[in-house]
Amino acid sequence: MRVFLCTDMLKKSWLRAERIGMERLPRMSRRVFTGGSLLTAATLGLPALYAQTQPETRKVTISVDSKNTFYCLPLTISEQLGYFKSEGLEVGISDFESAALALQAVARGSADICSAGFEHTLHLQSMQQMYQSFVLQGRAPQVAFGVSPQNLPGYQSITDLKGKKIGVPALGSSSAMMASMVLSQGGLKAGDASFVGVGKAADGALAALRSGQVDAMSNTDPLMTMLEQKGEVRIISDTRTLKGTMEVFGGPMPAACLFAPLDFVRKNPNTCQALANAMVRGLKWLQTAGPGDIIKTVPESYLLGDRGLYIASFNKVRESISLDGILADEAPRTALKALASFDASIKTGSIDLGKTYTNVFAQRAKERFKA
Repeated sequence: MRVFLCTDMLKKSWLRAERIGMERLPRMSRRVFTGGSLLTAATLGLPALYAQTQPETRKVTISVDSKNTFYCLPLTISEQLGYFKSEGLEVGISDFESAALALQAVARGSADICSAGFEHTLHLQSMQQMYQSFVLQGRAPQVAFGVSPQNLPGYQSITDLKGKKIGVPALGSSSAMMASMVLSQGGLKAGDASFVGVGKAADGALAALRSGQVDAMSNTDPLMTMLEQKGEVRIISDTRTLKGTMEVFGGPMPAACLFAPLDFVRKNPNTCQALANAMVRGLKWLQTAGPGDIIKTVPESYLLGDRGLYIASFNKVRESISLDGILADEAPRTALKALASFDASIKTGSIDLGKTYTNVFAQRAKERFKA
């Protein structure tokens, strides 16, 4: 298992992973970025674009970063309950082990939409690739950061992680970003700790902790709840709650969302509206669904053979799920500030946040379904 230096190496690996395949992505017309009328039509939804109610593209492929996690639960619910079909869409979902691989699928043309963390739209724009989020799934990252009582029995503060190894699902993941923020806030510098990719599978993460390959873990549920229940980790920072997210990031931090190349959003507004409709309908269903309803709806494999664990995990992340698919205006600013605090490649002055997201589609869906 390879070990990577914190922050500096993480940043390089993150950017390198996202650049793979990006060179094949056609450059968009300069008019997309400078033509006020085209950009306004894409982001503000002029009536002319919505005169046609049928999706321009009925068959849509969504690449997903770990679909079986709660991070992407709204997508699974909308799929399982047939909400995409109700909107006249045939949606295929391709599941990947990391956001970098999911992004590559869009870049290479094998997927139209990506379901992953909002922060990737910022990284892509820093590389002159314009992607736009159009419906939010999570209003908190759902990541928990814990230390191993076995490997760090005397842990007292973040500085105790100096020289230690931290397990994350993958380099460049939201879990790695959250861990980097916590380390930075605790006074650790680049290279003071190391990241190790352990994936999101329970067996691999547990083995890494017990064998001493990692001393701490930053990951999502249901894995982190399982590790808590087994006494394998002691949680020291938690963004599964809105309160914990505010403590780490200083504001609302957008998590998983559906985003696509800005050119796709501009050319397919009715398709994006249909997707947003299905997602917001799923979010509304989740507002009143009980744990038993969730268990009956998601695939059996998601439960990891332990329904009690799955329910406990759902209860921990429930408030982090978006209510209506809309990004709070301050959320993208929080994400940009967070990334720029430990990633020198992100220049706040060069990022146009207005091009990274639009609430037009989610707002229309919210009004339609009274979410």
